[in-house]
Amino acid sequence: MIRTTLAHVHVAALSHAGMSGKNNEDRYAVSSFQLAKDDPRPAVFAVVADGIGGHRAGEVAAELAVNYISMHVAESNAKKPVKILENAIHDASQAIASHSAGREEEQGMGSSCACAWIIENRLYTAYVGDSRIYLLRGKFIQRISIDHTWVQEAYEKGIISAEQMRDHPNVHVIRRHLGGLKLPEVDFRLRIDNEETDEESVNNQGFHLQPGDTILLCSDGLTDLVWDDEIQQIIRSKKDLKSAAEALVSIANQRGGHDNITTVLLAMPRVEEAPEKKPGFLGWLLGE
Repeated sequence: MIRTTLAHVHVAALSHAGMSGKNNEDRYAVSSFQLAKDDPRPAVFAVVADGIGGHRAGEVAAELAVNYISMHVAESNAKKPVKILENAIHDASQAIASHSAGREEEQGMGSSCACAWIIENRLYTAYVGDSRIYLLRGKFIQRISIDHTWVQEAYEKGIISAEQMRDHPNVHVIRRHLGGLKLPEVDFRLRIDNEETDEESVNNQGFHLQPGDTILLCSDGLTDLVWDDEIQQIIRSKKDLKSAAEALVSIANQRGGHDNITTVLLAMPRVEEAPEKKPGFLGWLLGE
C-alpha cells in the first residue's frame, strides 16, 4: 500500500494516563493509504494496544505491538486482510517475546491489541485481549469484539451473570495477550448480532459500512468506567469526533480514571459531506 496524507474517513484519537499517577502504557496508531499505484482505492488502519508488565515494560510492549502491526499492514498488498492481520499480530507477539528475553526487568511483559482496517467501506477487525472495538450505527451501539477475559468465559459458561461481570475480582484477568512463549490465537469474530454463532461472526469480515457509521477502538480504561449505552450517547451528542473523544476520556477520569484511557474514532462520511481536510493532517498518527 502507499501512504497518503488524507484519510477517506473522519478520524479522532486521544490517549490519557488517567488519574492514578501511573505511566501511560497504552499506545495507538492510525494510518491512511492508497492500495497501489494502479489502484486508487483508499484504506485506513487503526490499532490500539494496552501494555502489561511492571517497570515501564508495559509501555514498551504496547509500543512494539503498535509499531510491528502497523508496519506489517503498511507493507502489505491488502489482498487478504484477515491473513495479513494474523501475520502482523503474530510478528508483533514474537517481537515482544524476543525483546523481553534476557531482560529481567521486562520479563513477562505483554500487550493487548485491537485492530480495525477499513478498505473503501469494508471493515476488517482482529484483536487479542480486552481492548474493545465498537460499531455505532444511528442510535445503536454494538460491541463487535469479544473480551478474552476470565469473566467473559465465566459468563459464557453461565457461571456468573452479566451484572456480576463488572465488579468481579477477576475482571482484569486476561486469557490471551501478545508476548507469550506461544503465539496468541487472533480473534476474527466480528459480532454484529449477539445471537450469532462464532462462525457467522467470523464470516462478517469485510462488513459493509454505511455513511455515518462510526468505529470506536478503546482500552479497558474507558470501558471499565463508562457503559456501552453511555458511550453511544456521548459520541452521538457531540458535534465532531474530536469533542467525542475528549468527552469519553473526561467522563472516565471523572469516575476515578484508575487506568490509562485510549479512544480512537473512525467515522464514515455522510452522503452530504466529504472528509474534513485539515492542513497538515498526517497519514500516520502515533499515540504515546
